Amino acid sequence: MRNIFLKTTGGMALAVLLLAMFAPIWGASSDGGGGRLEGTWDVQVTLRNCNTGAEIRSFASLTTFMSGGTTLDSTSHIPQAQKTPGQGVWNHVSGNTYRISFKHFNFDSAGTFIGWNKVTQEVTLESNGTAYSSAGTAEVYDRDGNLMFTGCSTTTATRFE
Repeated sequence: MRNIFLKTTGGMALAVLLLAMFAPIWGASSDGGGGRLEGTWDVQVTLRNCNTGAEIRSFASLTTFMSGGTTLDSTSHIPQAQKTPGQGVWNHVSGNTYRISFKHFNFDSAGTFIGWNKVTQEVTLESNGTAYSSAGTAEVYDRDGNLMFTGCSTTTATRFE
């Protein structure tokens, strides 16, 4: 079991290292704006009341957009022992607009699976490609796949340096 854990952890570390090395090259693609989101971003997430837009709370997140349209997200909002990293997809809509969607699994303090969250955001990249903002929703499901509630959020982000 320990060897499997070390191999998995080592493989993930290698993938992150390679991504960090090649992200600037991928981000320089000239595909009509589609590749400009690629790379790793420092994100500030603000949870909001969906009806009033009032801020509920804010927290840091780290999001990586990879070539080919996949994404990884880690957040400081929920302890890592109680959720998996978010995994998902992103696509270029047009101009400086992108759409992202990712999912992570949730666990209680005893480590029992209790459900998942699905986050969907529409991203607007600044024209210089160094920052973005987004708005969207998070759907919270129980372990049986029943939608428990939907929350709203906004983000601001800058490229990780």
